[in-house]
Amino acid sequence: MKKFTLKQVAEACKGKFVGDEKYLDYPITSVERDSREIKEGSLFLAIKGARVDGHEFIEKCYERGAVCALCEKAPENPQKSYILVKSTLEAVKQIAESYRQLFDIPVIGISGSVGKTSTKEMIASVLSQKFKVHKTIGNLNNELGVPLTLFGLEEEHQAAVIEMGISDFGEMQRISKMVKPTICVITIIGSCHLENLGDRNGVLKAKTEMFENMADNAKIFLNGDDDKLITVKEVRGIKPEFYGLNSSNKYYAENINNTGTEGVECTLCFDGTKLNVTIPALGNYMVSNALAAVAVGKALGLSDEQLISGIESYKTVGSRANLIKAQRFTIIDDCYNANPNSVKAAIDTLANFGGRKIAVLGDMKELGKTELQLHNEIGVYAARKKIDVIVAVGPLAKEIYAGAKNEIESTQTFYFENIEEAKENLTNLLKEGDTVLVKASHSMHFERITEFLKQ
Repeated sequence: MKKFTLKQVAEACKGKFVGDEKYLDYPITSVERDSREIKEGSLFLAIKGARVDGHEFIEKCYERGAVCALCEKAPENPQKSYILVKSTLEAVKQIAESYRQLFDIPVIGISGSVGKTSTKEMIASVLSQKFKVHKTIGNLNNELGVPLTLFGLEEEHQAAVIEMGISDFGEMQRISKMVKPTICVITIIGSCHLENLGDRNGVLKAKTEMFENMADNAKIFLNGDDDKLITVKEVRGIKPEFYGLNSSNKYYAENINNTGTEGVECTLCFDGTKLNVTIPALGNYMVSNALAAVAVGKALGLSDEQLISGIESYKTVGSRANLIKAQRFTIIDDCYNANPNSVKAAIDTLANFGGRKIAVLGDMKELGKTELQLHNEIGVYAARKKIDVIVAVGPLAKEIYAGAKNEIESTQTFYFENIEEAKENLTNLLKEGDTVLVKASHSMHFERITEFLKQ
């Protein structure tokens, strides 16, 4: 970490410092919520969760080297100093906001219903051709994850790419207050978290709360192929620039050729420049992600050669359109999360493969009152894309089965109530050489299906 003392921590969160005051000028080495990650000089966050209360681990963290604990109640046997606050979670956000202000570097804030992580990785890959880049790791994109991401900023970092995920109104306002983005990127306004946000207009309103706390001279890049984002004309005197597949955007693409396992070939166009690239990933949606990265890269002074190199150095992370060559099958492992937009994009990717195409699809969560209709539409969509076999798993996915069953007779359609039932039957349904898409919301634990297919 950059030099950040216990005094600065206490002042940022208006907490009560208890302990030897000589330690107030002590710089912390890291901020940790997990007692197992404590290092010498760490600040430990005592957070009370649904299952575990971090306050129970304060003494153990002292023993492991923590210099101080941030907590809501005093430790029973305080071996070292602690900072007492009303809410550890609220205090962490205040501290992160203060720490972020130590850095005068480009900070790219990324949000959207689909493609946040892949766009984050693409932008980071491009910017790393010129800068030492810090980026969100894993799923640290919420009101606790973003502060932890910000605390990962080091003196050496020259740019940061921060993923910002929300599920309700007000969250983006609170997250962006910490991040203070100098560049804002929004990918797609889709049908997600509708239980809280109502409809896509609500999603747009919630996502664009990012603009409330962007830097005064910020730049805004939006997906101009999205019918909601294209309505954003000006924000605080700043006119957004648009990217997308359509040539009406400033940054657009031509000659898109999806080769399946070999990636997506395309020409990225802007300001009279044409860059021929091969994106090492599945799915035409990756072209939009590359265009977002080009827009950000050009804004930060990268050369055309650096843009090409960054795009072609992209690497897929986790269970996001990850291509697995198993002994009998080719598996598209895309079970990290799911909403109607991302599932349709995954089906489009599957449709590009040769041979038999199998879609194993599960429940999409948090879709509100239209959830059954949205699942039914996925079944219809998959059938119309001529997917050979559709396997629906889960209570909501029964509507995927119904939609596909009523659409095209040539598509084989199966329904199973749970993963174990699906695994029992998949062996007989699949044939050697099949390409199998595995896609559902993360809480469905479809990684168990992926592991089964790999074996």
